[in-house]
Amino acid sequence: MLDAHQHFWKVARGDYGWMTPDLTALYRDFGPDDLWPQMQAAGITQTILVQAAETEAETDFLLEIAARTAFVAGVVGWIDMLAPDFAARLAHFRAQPKWVGLRPMLQEHDPALIADPRFRASLAEVARQRVPFDILTFPRHLPAMVQAVQATPGLRAILDHISKPDMTGPLDPDWVAGIQALAAVPGLHCKVSGLVTEAGADWTADRICPFVETVARAFGPDRLVFGTDWPVCTLAATHAQVVDLARTLLGGLYGPEEMQNIMQTNGLRFYGLDRA
Repeated sequence: MLDAHQHFWKVARGDYGWMTPDLTALYRDFGPDDLWPQMQAAGITQTILVQAAETEAETDFLLEIAARTAFVAGVVGWIDMLAPDFAARLAHFRAQPKWVGLRPMLQEHDPALIADPRFRASLAEVARQRVPFDILTFPRHLPAMVQAVQATPGLRAILDHISKPDMTGPLDPDWVAGIQALAAVPGLHCKVSGLVTEAGADWTADRICPFVETVARAFGPDRLVFGTDWPVCTLAATHAQVVDLARTLLGGLYGPEEMQNIMQTNGLRFYGLDRA
């Protein structure tokens, strides 16, 4: 089983702009020794380690961890997509062992950035080189993101955390429309991850179910990918609860073969690890 979305960090590194001491559950170091026992209990054998800071230094830090951690199958890193040397930096990281993809932290920026000609040119280069691209957005970014991916043929992209809709209330029609528009783009995938943190401290499976059903109908079992978003998920649930939630909600929609695809095969294929 593959966890296609997890993080490690060391607070003293100092480049996690979003991390503040008031995030008590997260404001400490997290590393492989913290995650491994929980993976074993859940039956997870491999992970994709995803960036959490807007610096190349953090990507290098994650690659160093991956090099000495057998269960980390790949690293999704960060590169400045507005920089004039983006193509060269992309080539540099593509050559690094276990580097499997790129994620800009678009959720931290105004949606207008997605229309910036420099961003669009870099996105086209990502597509040209067939580099897996993680989309980290809030629902307000979806219209601009839809336009960007529609204008970038061949882009291998995956939507993180179903774009973080507010799950404390009913389905937002604008979010549903954005999900359906992204799903209409050939090859675009969606991570079933980051659910509990958007559904309130008193989250329930019933509350989250309509959102999972929406992305399931839109993307289908061959383009859904499971991820825990650990340790961010610990703001609202344990690692075990997150895994059980996914198994419960997705298992109510799909049979064993489709579940195997969602929980492992699709993620390995998307990140090119099925050929490793």
